[in-house]
Amino acid sequence: MKVTTITNDNFEQEVLAADLPVLLDFWADWCMPCKMQSPILEAFAEEMDGKVKVGKVNVDEEAALALKYQIMSIPTLILMNKGEFIKRASGVQQIDALKELVSAAQ
Repeated sequence: MKVTTITNDNFEQEVLAADLPVLLDFWADWCMPCKMQSPILEAFAEEMDGKVKVGKVNVDEEAALALKYQIMSIPTLILMNKGEFIKRASGVQQIDALKELVSAAQ
């Protein structure tokens, strides 16, 4: 499964109405740790295909979503399940840490 771009317009459909847990990556183009997180997330999305949906939220373009989820630093990962906030992690996370994070939704 590829990583989905999440916007305010598709948030309800892609995240709140999703039938899988959703891992959201709040990031920005200018953020070096975010650039380090990106290939890790892509590999994770591939490995967890069918079990977890992975989405990216650009905080510069989607400031309302960043504000709603109180994003203070990036990258910040937020796990949602059935429209409910489950857990968050800040900073670059390796695949094992991502698996541990999403295990909270199962």
